[in-house]
Amino acid sequence: MTHPSSRGLSVMLAAVMVVLLGFALWHGESEISAWHGLCDIMAGRSSVAATIVGQLRLPRALLAVVIGGVLGCSGAALQGYLRNPLADPGVLGVSSGAALGAVCVFYTGLLRLSVVMLPLGGLIGALIAVMLLVGLVGRGGAVVLLLAGAALSSLFAALTALTLNLVQNPYASFEIAHWLMGSLTDRTFQHVLICLPGSVVGLVLVASTGRALDALVLGEDVARSMGFILHGWRGVQTRLVLGVALAVGSCTAVSGAIGFVGLVIPHLLRPLTGYQPSRLLVPSFLGGAIMLLVADDAVRAFNWGVELQIGVLTALAGAPLFLYRVVTLRRSTL
Repeated sequence: MTHPSSRGLSVMLAAVMVVLLGFALWHGESEISAWHGLCDIMAGRSSVAATIVGQLRLPRALLAVVIGGVLGCSGAALQGYLRNPLADPGVLGVSSGAALGAVCVFYTGLLRLSVVMLPLGGLIGALIAVMLLVGLVGRGGAVVLLLAGAALSSLFAALTALTLNLVQNPYASFEIAHWLMGSLTDRTFQHVLICLPGSVVGLVLVASTGRALDALVLGEDVARSMGFILHGWRGVQTRLVLGVALAVGSCTAVSGAIGFVGLVIPHLLRPLTGYQPSRLLVPSFLGGAIMLLVADDAVRAFNWGVELQIGVLTALAGAPLFLYRVVTLRRSTL
């Protein structure tokens, strides 16, 4: 059952998200009426406003909501399972696998066939990372999961660096580096359709572990005594790993690497949810969506000839917040 304070927090965050979503549709370089554009889309009329809102602003805003939400919720779930406030979606190595898949598309020239090849390559890389991760972890516990994730992250990062080293075309190297920074620029509904199925299935799997995450706060022995299966193919760990990996991999495949959302948002919201992992999942989804909508609006507002990559901005905003949180925790322990 949802705690009243958590429910109220979720309602407030949802209202803020809806306002920011409307602002994302209204704000842009072209001074057109977002309302007229939406009306033209609903009526099936072809107009400049309908094209700008429906094919440029709306997919970008929807991706900001989905990707930010997935990163925030995944970070909250992983921190609850690992009982580690430093855990974030990147700990599983799936983001690195998606990055390697996308880089391989650049390297092989498959991008010339279709723009969709890039997110598809990233998605294939993420799925390969998922299979390797599940195979490595098996019936192992949280420590095995962390070690396997770290090993895969290092391996995929090394292979990505090797691919960059072998690329002879400087333009391709620039495009790869540009993509790795994370961005929502020029995304279409094709990218939304690639990202959405895996994100929805992954979030459902993550949500199914909520009660078990609450029990794990008291330790694995207590969780087992309450009837939760922690390991094995039907266990909490497998559902959580598959859910987070599938959702985060699908998002990374279309946006590139966007960091700090899954690390910072749960930290900011945890005191407001009674420090109970299951209560933190929905607020973290909404908080992550809000953070990425704000970051994307800032990227479009402060354009100095070259648009700042959203992954760079989230890192610049998230790192000071996280450092501040570290300092406050340090003071509280003195």
